[in-house]
Amino acid sequence: MSTPNVKTIQLTGLATSLALDKTTSRGLVLQVADDNTAKSVRVGTKKVVIGAGGECDLVLADRAVSRTHAEVLPSKAGVFVRDLGSTNGTFVQGARVVEAVVGIGNSFRVGETEIRVVDGGGPSIPPSNRSRFGGLIGESRPMREAFAVLELAAATEATVLLEGPSGTGKELTARAIHDHSPRASGPFVIFDCGTAQKELIASALMGHKKGAFTGADRDRPGAFVKAHGGTIFLDEIGELPLDSQTQLLRALESGHVIPVGGDATRPIDCRVVAATNRDLFEMVEQKTFRLDLFHRLAVVHIRLPSLNERIDDLPALIRGIYEGRGLESGPIRGENLERLSAHHFEGNVRELRNILERSLVLAGKNTAFETLPLWLGPSFSEAAPSAMTVDTNLPFKDAKERVVDQFEAQYLPELMTRFDDNISQAARHAGLSRRHLRALLVKHGLKDNDS
Repeated sequence: MSTPNVKTIQLTGLATSLALDKTTSRGLVLQVADDNTAKSVRVGTKKVVIGAGGECDLVLADRAVSRTHAEVLPSKAGVFVRDLGSTNGTFVQGARVVEAVVGIGNSFRVGETEIRVVDGGGPSIPPSNRSRFGGLIGESRPMREAFAVLELAAATEATVLLEGPSGTGKELTARAIHDHSPRASGPFVIFDCGTAQKELIASALMGHKKGAFTGADRDRPGAFVKAHGGTIFLDEIGELPLDSQTQLLRALESGHVIPVGGDATRPIDCRVVAATNRDLFEMVEQKTFRLDLFHRLAVVHIRLPSLNERIDDLPALIRGIYEGRGLESGPIRGENLERLSAHHFEGNVRELRNILERSLVLAGKNTAFETLPLWLGPSFSEAAPSAMTVDTNLPFKDAKERVVDQFEAQYLPELMTRFDDNISQAARHAGLSRRHLRALLVKHGLKDNDS
């Protein structure tokens, strides 16, 4: 199995297997063959313009073909063909069309020239042998495949689209791409499309001139200029309004921005990584996301798996979280691992981190994983409310004690029920001395002081 080089990635794109049904084939070729010529052109990440003019991507010596006759973009089912107002028309299955999707193995006609859509084969790579990439951790096949793609993509200038549920580590992935790229010494700038005010998006991305609008008291550079020489991370790209998508595409295609209130262009030089927890291709089909912008962003398309899809990575992830806190985890096994393995992680790796960090804070000195008083709670995911409340009106010490009291009040009854009120067994499981556990039970009214 050959490894694609940088040029191949730029032309054909690259996607993890989990993203294949969320993207389009980049291995498509438009093939022209008649008695006089044999031409072909690959349908890559940008549109292919067909016509008689020398500036076209596919130049045809056909008198019935207009100077710029039609354009072609990859589509989920093949290619998307759009007539550009030609004189003699574009035809699919004998019918003149303005726009149409042509499947792989089928053909369309411009002027008197038949063009066939064939599968030219896209790049394929084996999973990486590594179990880490930057701050990402995983030994499962989906993660090692993602690492293999990231290794190749980081070394290129290709734009990268990251998809995955909330909490899967999209920002961590973007930063890892930057840190492993030739631009690592440059800035890493985050622009959150989901929180930016709609009327200020253009200013925040492109910059503005003094006096451009009320409150613009000075010239300000936008995120693209701030990211010069480095990487711009467009988080929650699926939340970008359509008019802002048009402005973004114009900047990406031209390599220039025009500040709001200005008339002079300014060159930009930065790597683009975008991320979303939405299905962008579905948004394209619903016409809420631009197809040409999708293709411009998804040169490399990576879908990060949910934690529930890679539950075998739990030991490695747990060990990594301990290491991040400078703690020794001890063996990652036993009942705690079984409980976590059976848990449904709505918040993915972020939820796992929250569970462990809260348990570690409340564990005292005995932080070994096997004896950690693990409390999963109803859910620590973003969608679920926390079972604990923090009163910021109190001093830190008092507020912490109140949280600990809430934790103990929920943890202890469940613990004692599980071990049929056997204090010795419950204490061993919780990693507490029998005396300490008994004192906690008395404190919360679960045991009499003299029993």
